[in-house]
Amino acid sequence: MTLNLTAEHKMLLALATKAQKNAHAPYSNFHVGAAILDENAQHHACCNVENAAYPLGQCAEAGAISAMIAAGSKQIKQILIVSPNNNFCPPCGGCRQKIAEFANAETEVHMATKSGDIKTVKFTELLPLAFGFDKKD
Repeated sequence: MTLNLTAEHKMLLALATKAQKNAHAPYSNFHVGAAILDENAQHHACCNVENAAYPLGQCAEAGAISAMIAAGSKQIKQILIVSPNNNFCPPCGGCRQKIAEFANAETEVHMATKSGDIKTVKFTELLPLAFGFDKKD
């Protein structure tokens, strides 16, 4: 857990928490927010959006990636996922592969709890053998 939050951690946490408040999660009541720092030092955030026709919803990480791509960026430097409770919320398997498309070995994944504790891992710890991860940086 990270006790001394950097300015970047605080920014990503604030953006993810703000997005989390807009989550549409009437089926699971599990509101998640995610925020990305890209290669251009821009920030992108989103929340999860559930759909009655499961699994047509969208995870917060996928939405943040879409926002990043729509803004013209191509690389995730850091991503923070904020949980609605005091358990860390790692990306699901599908989102790990989506993150891999725009990550490199140095990409940091921060997982934040509702109380603000943060755990940070390198992306390769979450998905060490991702499809297509052998791309050049």
